[in-house]
Amino acid sequence: MISLDGRTAIVTGAGALDDGIGNGRAAAMLLARAGANVVAADRDLPRAEQTVRMIEDEGGTALPFAFDVTDESGCARLVDATVARFGGLHILDNNVGIGSRGSVIDESYARWQTVMQVNVDSMFLMSKAAIPAMHEGGSIINVSSISAIRPRGLTAYSTSKGAVMALTQAMAVDHGPDNIRVNCVLPGPVYTPMVYGGGMSAEARARRAAAAILPREGTGWDIGNTVLFLASELAGWMTGQCLIVDGGVTLQAPARDSR
Repeated sequence: MISLDGRTAIVTGAGALDDGIGNGRAAAMLLARAGANVVAADRDLPRAEQTVRMIEDEGGTALPFAFDVTDESGCARLVDATVARFGGLHILDNNVGIGSRGSVIDESYARWQTVMQVNVDSMFLMSKAAIPAMHEGGSIINVSSISAIRPRGLTAYSTSKGAVMALTQAMAVDHGPDNIRVNCVLPGPVYTPMVYGGGMSAEARARRAAAAILPREGTGWDIGNTVLFLASELAGWMTGQCLIVDGGVTLQAPARDSR
């Protein structure tokens, strides 16, 4: 059993559509089940509040917080509110991210900047605010993507997620002496509210599922469980690591021609 009793966690992007389970909501719920106080942060307050209700229905302790993760003052207010409410900060799950499609020719510069701001700048800003509050050491988990190591026509997105990996390793080196571990999760194509809220067809969903070696789709729970592991003392001697959680998608290759 993993115990996070007495620990406090911030999960960004902790909301989700209706009662759906996205990566952030799953992580928030699992951290709370392990005993952590959880601040469920999201730009959409009702969605954050729904996550808190789901945690409290299971007997956990959580606080909703609405903010813009790309706003430096908002990130600072989130950390201040967390410390004021729970007395400290030990875990940060940098979960916010947006997608994009197309090559450098297809993508507008404005969209490129937005993707970098949301996917990379947000993790810089949240970590900058959070690390000084981690007086007892802590664990930071950054959510990247297998698109960082297996580009597939999502150039701005892939580049941003590669930057998340580099940021993770740089922060691990910088803050290891302070007993702060920094690791990274690379999800494969999991089925979450962000995906089905965009109207994915049954055929596209089947193709995604078939891309994995393991015979099922990934879910937010798969990513949330990895976050829980990295936040815990089970991963106490791990830092600067980038864990692929994709059901084997990145191991797949076209079938060999047997002729």
